[in-house]
Amino acid sequence: MAVERYNPKESEPKWRSVWNERKLFETRNDDPRPSYYVLEMFPYPSGRIHMGHVRNYAMGDVVARYKRAKGFAVLHPMGWDAFGLPAENAAKANKIHPREWTYANIATMRAQLQSMGLSLDWSRELATCDPSYYRHQQKMFLDFLKAGLVDRKTAKVNWDPVDETVLANEQVIDGRGWRSGALVELRELTQWFFKITAYGQELNDALEGLVRWPDKVRLMQKNWIGRSEGLLIRFALESNPTGQNELEIYTTRPDTLFGAKFMAIAPDHPLAKSLAENNPELQAFIAECKKTGTAQENIDKAEKLGFDTGLRAVHPFDPSWVLPVYVANFILMEYGTGAIFGCPAHDQRDLDFVNRYGLGNTPVVCPEGVDPATFVVTDTAYTDDGRMINSRFLDGMTIPEAKEEVARRLEGETRGNSAIGARKVNFRLRDWGISRQRYWGCPIPIIHCADCGTVPVPDADLPVKLPDDVSFEKPGNPLDHHPTWKHVDCPSCGGPARRETDTMDTFVDSSWYFARFTDPWREDTPTDRKAVDRFLPVDQYIGGVEHAILHLLYSRFFTRAMKATGHAGLDEPFDGMFTQGMVVHETYRAEDGSWVEPGNVRIEANGSERRGFHVETSEPIEIGSIEKMSKSKKNVVDPDEIIASYGADTARWFMLSDSPPDRDVIWTDEGVQGAARFVQRFWRLVGEIAERTGNKAEQPAVIGEGAQALRKASHRALHAVGADIERLGFNRCVAHIYTLTNAIAKALDAAAESSALAPDTAFALHESATIATQLVAPMMPHLAEECWQALGQAGLAGEASWPEAQADLLRDDSVVLPVQINGKKRAEVTVPADADTVAVEAIVRASEAVLKALEDRPIRKIIVVPGRIVNVVV
Repeated sequence: MAVERYNPKESEPKWRSVWNERKLFETRNDDPRPSYYVLEMFPYPSGRIHMGHVRNYAMGDVVARYKRAKGFAVLHPMGWDAFGLPAENAAKANKIHPREWTYANIATMRAQLQSMGLSLDWSRELATCDPSYYRHQQKMFLDFLKAGLVDRKTAKVNWDPVDETVLANEQVIDGRGWRSGALVELRELTQWFFKITAYGQELNDALEGLVRWPDKVRLMQKNWIGRSEGLLIRFALESNPTGQNELEIYTTRPDTLFGAKFMAIAPDHPLAKSLAENNPELQAFIAECKKTGTAQENIDKAEKLGFDTGLRAVHPFDPSWVLPVYVANFILMEYGTGAIFGCPAHDQRDLDFVNRYGLGNTPVVCPEGVDPATFVVTDTAYTDDGRMINSRFLDGMTIPEAKEEVARRLEGETRGNSAIGARKVNFRLRDWGISRQRYWGCPIPIIHCADCGTVPVPDADLPVKLPDDVSFEKPGNPLDHHPTWKHVDCPSCGGPARRETDTMDTFVDSSWYFARFTDPWREDTPTDRKAVDRFLPVDQYIGGVEHAILHLLYSRFFTRAMKATGHAGLDEPFDGMFTQGMVVHETYRAEDGSWVEPGNVRIEANGSERRGFHVETSEPIEIGSIEKMSKSKKNVVDPDEIIASYGADTARWFMLSDSPPDRDVIWTDEGVQGAARFVQRFWRLVGEIAERTGNKAEQPAVIGEGAQALRKASHRALHAVGADIERLGFNRCVAHIYTLTNAIAKALDAAAESSALAPDTAFALHESATIATQLVAPMMPHLAEECWQALGQAGLAGEASWPEAQADLLRDDSVVLPVQINGKKRAEVTVPADADTVAVEAIVRASEAVLKALEDRPIRKIIVVPGRIVNVVV
């Protein structure tokens, strides 16, 4: 065995077959052991997995295998986020049904994931496009509707006039539809909404308790929720042709009122609409604003434009001070009241606006230590802390003091029967619009009747299935122009009615799949409460930071809504959250500027100089920057090719070893080749030990110094690797294993000259090889099975318990203590780890290094800080 190379092509399929036959990774819901739920964000079946998938799922698999070895009933399922627009695009392009395209991709990707040796419970596999899944989603929609968590209202949307569909903000690029390239329009449509705002405060406050989430993710969620404490202020309007005599604004900076230069309202503010009725120029301006869409990023990037309505607002603290009222393209009706007062000196958007229209600015907050008389603002707003200036009765106050004083005064002043100012908590968070004008999504289970209004589909009629005979020849939603599907009888009155033709946002599909995994066989209800309450929350969730806001936030809302409707018994779905880094690679370009795939590039190195050449033509290739792997730049490495060439374990090992898991990993040929060499080296070491120890070794009564040193190295590695898996420090685990492997090799080399191993050496070598095999088992499971078998161990490495490190082997026999003489370090002494104060003093007094440093000066006192330091006073 030892002379043969490890052959992953033979070994890996063999062990996967054994695992499958034994159903090693299937989890029983009645397993009495404590549960542990590890889950990676499930993939969209786009066609093939990429190296990012390899890294993501390898990380989760290490945790799953380790926790299984630690005695947990591990739930580690897999499914497919299978609805979405790409399937419709493929249907249009390839004349194939979205279902056929989706399930073909699932079959391909499933085989690829299985080739990685992931310890997944495939018996729980689900696809969100399957009626057996989305029927339960429709049931929860109806339950949410009954509970008052669903609303139907008119809202502004991004409308693609070519594809005739609503686009999410992320699908609007530079004001155009991401697929059609058409200029996006801002339209008002009647949409279905989940009332996530009902949980705004709770979602915000609960972030503090998610201590196993990355700080950056919690901050991103907090910013998206956008809780703010501010003031509602009613500005009086001078003569207004519409009859409206005041304008209410919401501000978080009432302290800056004396820096106000203008008022601004959103293009769809009721006042703007009223004024536009008899003003064609304003109508045209509002129409132009609608072309920007609803995406905050696009609004922020757009040039700040305004239309002077001719109205004037009266400053609440000075009736002689009036402010021009503009309709502005950067004000959103969805935030606050859709109206602001502009203080340009301390808000960049306001400053850009006044600089365009020559309205000027007055600083009212001055940095500490700066002379207020010389402090000016030109092109950059001042948004930091300071003291109030140019603000009459507020001058000299801090910002918090000024906010409080303004609120106090305006709460005490009235107009009519109401106070001019009122404190208010506001949220940036808006209700979740789930309506999509697409075919390949979960149908919304609602029927529209002219007499009865909106009627829920009866539970007995679920699921509302998508029709198979659809056409994608016409623009827009195929469900809407289907000749028969949408025509039904009203469940209430029996008269002619129409199905809802919008389908649900695909974020809905992924907002509860983790709960369905706990009992995916359940037919009568979406979840089994006993199972969902046992396994949830997910102990360790792993996925990309690009989902840090919407997916996680929607899942947090959905879990609360499921609790409110009896489908779950908890609030938070994910106890631990980890966001892994991306897989990146060099980019390569030919002389004509076209991108070249890594497999077609030959790299020649001369010292630090590297040059690229095309494999076939030998033409020079430009070596570009290291970027995220993408099909567009062709810097993609195919996992199938890597697994075929080196084996799945090598790919897994490289992905886990190269860098901290939360940072990007640079894929290099040298790196994967190094991982492959380690696989062979590990195999040879275990093989030699197995041959020389006869597959087993008994512990002798006496163990010598060399054997004991190897045992210590083994048990310390065991302790360190377990601790670092718990912390998801996979690259540190790899480093510990490298260190142990070197120690084993050194011990094996030292014993090479002996024809027969001493009993203690044989025992230490066999024990260290066994421990090392168990340490690599979560990372390289196929190799571990071969080594486990070679070492004569019973059963499978994949079902073996995690070994316990011996406490006595983790302790050092001696420690090195620094010795300070009159406060300065002058020497070191080595003392037994269990030495008491008297023994340490004796060793210090006898130390040649200490005696030399004393220079014949008598010792007056010795102070020993056990295990840390010795202070000598002379």
